[in-house]
Amino acid sequence: MSAAEFGKVAVLMGGWSSERQVSLDSGACVLEGLLAADIDAHAVDPDPEQLLGLRSAGYARVFNILHGTPGEDGLLQAACALQGLPVTGSGVQASANAMDKAATKALWRQAGIPVADDAVLTHAEAAEADLDALVEQLGLPVFVKPPLEGSSVGVVKATSVAELRDAIAAARAWGSRVMIEAAVTGKELTAGFVGDDNLPLVEIVSAAEFYDYDAKYVSDQTQYKVPCGLPGELEQALQAQARAAYEAIGCTGWGRVDFMLTDDGRAVFLEVNTTPGMTTHSLVPKAAAALGWNMPTLVKRILAQTLVGNDQAVAEVAA
Repeated sequence: MSAAEFGKVAVLMGGWSSERQVSLDSGACVLEGLLAADIDAHAVDPDPEQLLGLRSAGYARVFNILHGTPGEDGLLQAACALQGLPVTGSGVQASANAMDKAATKALWRQAGIPVADDAVLTHAEAAEADLDALVEQLGLPVFVKPPLEGSSVGVVKATSVAELRDAIAAARAWGSRVMIEAAVTGKELTAGFVGDDNLPLVEIVSAAEFYDYDAKYVSDQTQYKVPCGLPGELEQALQAQARAAYEAIGCTGWGRVDFMLTDDGRAVFLEVNTTPGMTTHSLVPKAAAALGWNMPTLVKRILAQTLVGNDQAVAEVAA
């Protein structure tokens, strides 16, 4: 199909979340790929008013690469729906559920998908938490997380009661709830999806104590193993499990599911990313490259998912 059939495309990047800089970096890579594919793409670093004026500004569709709010929590998806504007990735409800780690895990538990034990505390409960009881329940170490942040923003690993106390206090600054999650040991893996395609699994080997913000976006010491080194049948089984976890949240279009493979061979699921990073350090581009997809091919395939109901057009892009 002709690139012109996509029309004028807004590449939304930046925004106002804690992940603004990552979004700008991702957006620059996406924009470069779309332009290389001869698509009429334009960078838009939006304020709230601009989000509701995209259709009137002449855009035919949106490539969303806004990390955090409003790109991953359903706000952008609702704004685009009100304008009848196709947008990459999942819809309103799936985006909102995936952005909230506690909601994601509740849906996964309901669907029988294995997750790590956790406790979710309100702001007030976190201030008065019985730390000894939490340690008895979850053990040590634990990860303390703000449930509504991405890119490992605000995530702290606590290995003692004193560290747990400090981590909870720090996490309270990020929102109204705090998640304390039992640590799971094993291989850290991620599964990417573009439409009906399962991308190869990537094993993440962080030189840091865990895969934190710096390990994701700054360090050159983090290793990404593609292929992941698992036997083919096991990789396919894990991809299927990850796809089931992805679909249990209602996700569509493209995205990524992170999980641990324990030493005894169990998959324990961590979170869903409905707008994964697209920087030079990012996982989806690395997995796509293992299939022979360069960045122009990858971003065009993602954008083709906005051609709702046009299976032939998607097939032509994939050819």
